Amino acid sequence: MPEEVRQAKRVNQESERILEKAQEEADRIVARAQEQAAFLIEERELTRAAEERSREIVAEGERDADEIRRGADEYAAGVLVRLEGECVKALQSIRHGIEMLDERRQAEPEPDEDEPEPEADRMAGHARV
Repeated sequence: MPEEVRQAKRVNQESERILEKAQEEADRIVARAQEQAAFLIEERELTRAAEERSREIVAEGERDADEIRRGADEYAAGVLVRLEGECVKALQSIRHGIEMLDERRQAEPEPDEDEPEPEADRMAGHARV
């Protein structure tokens, strides 16, 4: 076999080997690209799902806060209504006490200025000052 034919065979074999290596490298690159694409798609889906879940959590928290606020408002309103009732009763008692004192004062005779005060009245007058 002439040398040129052998050399052509070697060149042909070498080019086939280079083509096979190139094809293998291309296959590896495509496989890596597909893996990355799948990863990015999965990551994007996870991100979307996480964002959706976070919106649900925030909405649920807002609903819970509204419910708690309504309950607190109802409780506070009830307490204030009861307090108002107690204040009205206390005010009525105070007014009744003042009326009784006024009636008692009006029913008492006016003391004569010439008569000396009894000892107990004088002491009470000093205690008020």
